[in-house]
Amino acid sequence: MTEPIATVARTTAHQLTDRYGPHLAGDVEAALHQTDGRPEQYLDPVAIGGLIVSVATLAWTIYKDLTKTTPEPAPHVITRTIRLQLPASTDINPADRDRIIDAVVTETLHTAQQTPKQPDTKTEQEQR
Repeated sequence: MTEPIATVARTTAHQLTDRYGPHLAGDVEAALHQTDGRPEQYLDPVAIGGLIVSVATLAWTIYKDLTKTTPEPAPHVITRTIRLQLPASTDINPADRDRIIDAVVTETLHTAQQTPKQPDTKTEQEQR
């Protein structure tokens, strides 16, 4: 699991603790440890913690892909893409799912601003 994804998931859990209870941070930590070594695999979002990690992983992937063509992707574009790509769950209320997606997108953009830009190695190699 990459550090930005874990940061987004943990921060989102902290923000949503009032709504989903103090156990949410532990649920997110458990979900983060389940995905270690498998960042491309999205969890079946049966628990809020698992959903947060799934959305954080997807949001970071979408953000990184979009920044290849757009320096600062708009939040609504990331949000819409997540809603289209993330499988719907019958276990989670659609309003809760949307709330989590919105919180994760906000944190993803905030974390991206805090994360130092790494040079694109392909671009550097092509320039040589």
